[in-house]
Amino acid sequence: MTDLYARDEKAIGTLQKLRFFPLAATGGEGSRLIERNGRRLIDLSATWGAASLGYGHPAVAKAVSAAVASPAGASILSASNEPAVALAERLLQSFPAKGDQKVWFGHSGSDANETVFRAVTKATGRKGIIAFAGAYHGCTTGSMAVSGHSVQADAQKADGLILLPYPDPYRPYQGDPSGDAVLALLKERLQNTSEPVAAAFIEPIQSDGGLIVPPEGFLRKFAEICREHQILIVCDEVKVGLGRTGKLHCFEHEGFVPDILTLGKGLGGGLPLSAVIAPASILDCASAFAMQTLHGNPVCCSAGLAVLDTIEGESLADAAERKGERLREGFRQLAARHPLIGDVRGRGLACGVELVSDRETRTPAKRETAKLVYRAYELGVVLYYVGMNSNVLELTPPLTISEAEIDDALAVLDQAFEDVEQARVDEGVLGRFAGW
Repeated sequence: MTDLYARDEKAIGTLQKLRFFPLAATGGEGSRLIERNGRRLIDLSATWGAASLGYGHPAVAKAVSAAVASPAGASILSASNEPAVALAERLLQSFPAKGDQKVWFGHSGSDANETVFRAVTKATGRKGIIAFAGAYHGCTTGSMAVSGHSVQADAQKADGLILLPYPDPYRPYQGDPSGDAVLALLKERLQNTSEPVAAAFIEPIQSDGGLIVPPEGFLRKFAEICREHQILIVCDEVKVGLGRTGKLHCFEHEGFVPDILTLGKGLGGGLPLSAVIAPASILDCASAFAMQTLHGNPVCCSAGLAVLDTIEGESLADAAERKGERLREGFRQLAARHPLIGDVRGRGLACGVELVSDRETRTPAKRETAKLVYRAYELGVVLYYVGMNSNVLELTPPLTISEAEIDDALAVLDQAFEDVEQARVDEGVLGRFAGW
């Protein structure tokens, strides 16, 4: 336990903490975080995907430095500014939907999804919302109202919220890995609901629910059913968008285009920035309705432009596909030696590794997962776990991570798995770290 971490515990409240081990960073470079003693850790999380280009990327540093030196105000609230307008135009160019689209800017995925929830119900006059069990759309009142993750079970939910099981090929609903049983349930719920439905919130890969990739064709068929009922499709790509899955937008894997797209985390390259792309009829339904003073901050929007330029200029989406397959293949090889590994899945550099205590019964290995990420940190690799059973390793490293760093991280994790399986990790080390 470092002095910096002890100071953190004394000075900063726990309301905004989700801690797994005593990481106390004093800097970062590329795909590595640096601690006070100079130790450099390979970061396989990229701060939950927010540091999309890693730490200290020259393009982001240059853009932010220039914007800070002569800031075009601080907001789009009561004046336009060049970085915000340019970023909005760039995002609109990237979105293949037909019709008149506009952009809304925020600070995080939470406020983006909350704004969509509030705006679609106001604009359509409908109150119903469809979402999935396991979905984590944010931690504000409105975003929790349309989420289905177990950690938010006590949060007040939207009136008329329909929660469906997310189609998980590894743990299939009603034994159906195709997802058709979920679609049948959707049709049944729509026939029996008394509340007209405004929108369906989907994740093209369910992130905090366990890095679950849906069955091929499921989301396209889901969208077709919703559109038969004039239900808007909201695609939450806060964690998995912008090149991470091998394409700029994750929905491009699925053969459909959503009505509304929410972005965050990696869009700002580590700075607070989120965006909504939606029909003008939604984003123009009211004024002074979803605003905060620093929304559209020119410094953050300059970072966003640098991120998009770098993803395109360095072909990072293509690189994510190649590097992600290397990472998953590495875990498949580890699975041959470590029975804790039950399933390896993902797209690009959005990877999930589900740990089980028994491969036949697929019993979640919750405590072993917590020990694994703690031991990995001790050995020099940062990663976290997600899932409704807290047993899925989530790997969302910087898009700029090198193949050599991937190989080095896999070697560390090989040792961490062995240490956990050989009971070399003391149960007591987890006492101060609740995780999910």
